Amino acid sequence: MEPTNRYEQEYEVLYEEQWNQLKEALDRQAMEEFREEFLELHSYDQATFFTEQPQEQRMRIYTYLSPEETADIMESMELEETGDYFTEMDPRYASMVLAEMSADDAVDILNELEKDQVASFLTIMDKEAADGIKKLLHYEEKTAGSIMTTEYVAIVKTQTVREAMKQLKEDAPNAETIYYIYVLDEDKRLVGVISIRDLIIADDDDLIEDVMSEKIVAVSVGRDQEEVAQMFRDYDFFAVPVLDFQDHLLGIITVDDILDVMEEEASEDYSMLAAVSETDRKDENAFVSARKRLPWLIILLFLGMLTASLIGRFEETLEQVAVLAIFIPLIAGMAGNTGTQALAVAVRGLANGDYGKQGKAQLILREAGTGLITGTVCGLVISVVVYLWQGNIYLGLLVGFSIFGSLIVATLAGSLIPMLMDRLHIDPAVASGPFITTVNDLISILIYFGMATTFMNWLV
Repeated sequence: MEPTNRYEQEYEVLYEEQWNQLKEALDRQAMEEFREEFLELHSYDQATFFTEQPQEQRMRIYTYLSPEETADIMESMELEETGDYFTEMDPRYASMVLAEMSADDAVDILNELEKDQVASFLTIMDKEAADGIKKLLHYEEKTAGSIMTTEYVAIVKTQTVREAMKQLKEDAPNAETIYYIYVLDEDKRLVGVISIRDLIIADDDDLIEDVMSEKIVAVSVGRDQEEVAQMFRDYDFFAVPVLDFQDHLLGIITVDDILDVMEEEASEDYSMLAAVSETDRKDENAFVSARKRLPWLIILLFLGMLTASLIGRFEETLEQVAVLAIFIPLIAGMAGNTGTQALAVAVRGLANGDYGKQGKAQLILREAGTGLITGTVCGLVISVVVYLWQGNIYLGLLVGFSIFGSLIVATLAGSLIPMLMDRLHIDPAVASGPFITTVNDLISILIYFGMATTFMNWLV
């Protein structure tokens, strides 16, 4: 996008100049000059510059930056990009970078690597950092435990505000966030929470248990990450504590991790709606991508053969009224499009948690009404068009009624099928657009030729 004002234009010029200076410093192997310019950039810009460099220059950057500085870059990258960079690093340096990262981010990266690489890094790594990462590695993927961080500030309810502030200053540098401070009892159970704002304005001699809030919203360690994301959306939290079954505080989930979860879930749902088993990675070759897509395509191929077989059963009808074949793509296409629209509405609502039992019933009634209205309008329009085109009022009525019935059924199928899958604890997004379209093709063809066969005498 082109810059739209003077400040953006000036920034673009400055940005390009800095880029050129950094590249020149790298080419001249001027380490101090490179570090001075590079470390002034935001971590996102550092990551962008880093990923644009060839491997030879990246290897040089590793020698110029400390593990802590490289960790900041890695945390600003897309997860799928980082695995290759850790593979090309010196193993000891890579393990030090992982140790400097937030434990949850380090775990995400390790999950992208081969098991022998993970074992190697953990063996070389500092024991304390390795132990923290190992704890998170044990949690099942896509659960609260797998995305939480163990870097938080916790205080004891019997402390005074003065004591808590002193501890906060000591622990804050290593914590992912200090907006919320979590309060524990003598058995390390979570009993309250206090914001940094409330802690600052409280009297120094007040006890924490007197100023904390006992209204705690927490999640269990095994909670699905998508449900946690919905909770963040509903409550506008910056962080949520993660507890075991005895209410012991295990870690916290922060909003930046939830943004990643939302992006991941949205990408996954979109892939399923397109009948792709997983989101294709940009570095995958054609064979890997084809292997992921083929299962769905083969299923859809056999469903398509059913549609062809169904048309074959009405061969006699087509022989008597050949003009019927003209309108097969029209009726099937309309049904498929309508079903896909209803599917998108239903899947989006289920993914966002918008529908309880009453909400689902209202959705079905609304979609039935929508199908009735759109079917009526489209049916009337096509009846008139076919009559004017072919000069046969009965053919026009046949096509119109077929469109009418197909749109009602397709709309209901598009909303009911994902709800049924959700009820069976199957991700509703797997009721993909191509799947719904093919099913609706079958239904619409059956309606069309069934009516044509029934009223054959009026068409000949």
